[in-house]
Amino acid sequence: MSYKSPKEILVAVDAAARHKVQLSSGKQLLLGFMAGMFIAMGAMLGMTVSYGSPAIAEANPGLAKFLLGAVFPVGMIMVVITGGELFTSNTAVIIASRLGGGVHWRSLLRNWTMVYLGNALGAVLTALFLAYWSGLIAAGDGATISLPQSLGLAAREIAVAKTTLPWGQAFLRGVLCNVLVCTAIWMGIAAEDIAGKVLAIWFPVMAFVALGSEHSIANLFFVPLGMLNGANVTIGQFLLNNLLPVTLGNLVGGAGLIGILFWLAYRERPAREG
Repeated sequence: MSYKSPKEILVAVDAAARHKVQLSSGKQLLLGFMAGMFIAMGAMLGMTVSYGSPAIAEANPGLAKFLLGAVFPVGMIMVVITGGELFTSNTAVIIASRLGGGVHWRSLLRNWTMVYLGNALGAVLTALFLAYWSGLIAAGDGATISLPQSLGLAAREIAVAKTTLPWGQAFLRGVLCNVLVCTAIWMGIAAEDIAGKVLAIWFPVMAFVALGSEHSIANLFFVPLGMLNGANVTIGQFLLNNLLPVTLGNLVGGAGLIGILFWLAYRERPAREG
C-alpha cells in the first residue's frame, strides 16, 4: 500500500481545510448532520454488540470494551469515506491550515460552529428516532427483559456514569479521545486507497473507545439516549458536567496536540543562506 509522507499529509490537510471552509454554512450544517448520524450509528452498533452480551460484560469487562471499540469505527469510516464534516477531526485539520495562512480565523470559527451544531442534531435525532422510537434501544416497563430493554437499561447507566465524572477527568478523557481520533484522520489522509483508509482509521478509533475516553459528538448520542430511557440526568447536568469539559478536552487534544504540533514539526521553512 502506498501512502503519503508526513510532509505530504500536511499539504493534503491544508487542501482539505480550504475545501471545508469554502462550503456554504448550509452545506457545513448538512454534512455535519450526516456525520453526527453516522457516529451515532456506530455507537448503536457498539452498544448492541457489547451491552447486548451481559454475560460477557460481567465475566470480562475488558472484552466487552474491546467489542464496543471493535465496531464503533464503522461510524467514523462512514464519515471519512462519504465526506461528512465532524467537529472533533476538524479541530486538527483546520487549525493546521490556519497556522499556515490557508484559512482565516473567521472561517475556522464558522466551520467549527456550524459543524458542531450539525453533529449535535444528527446524533440527538438518531438517538430519538432510530434508537429509541424504533424500539431498538428502549428500556420499556415489561416484566421480561428483551434485548432492546437490556440495551435501554445500559443506556441509563452510561448516561449517569458520563454525567457524574469529575470535571477534570471528563476534560482529560476528552483530550485523550481526540488525540486518537485526529491521529486516525491524519493516518486516513496518508492512505491512498479506501482499504488503507479503513485500516488506518480503525485502530486509533478502536483504541479511544476501548480505553473509555470521551467523545463529545458520541456523547450527544449516548447521554440523550439514556435520558430518553429514564436516566436521572437533567439537560443542565449533561451540558455542564459532561458536554462542556469533554468538548474543551476534544479541542485541546485535536487542535493543540495534533494540529498545532504536526504543523510545527512538518511546516515548510524558508531556506537559510549558507
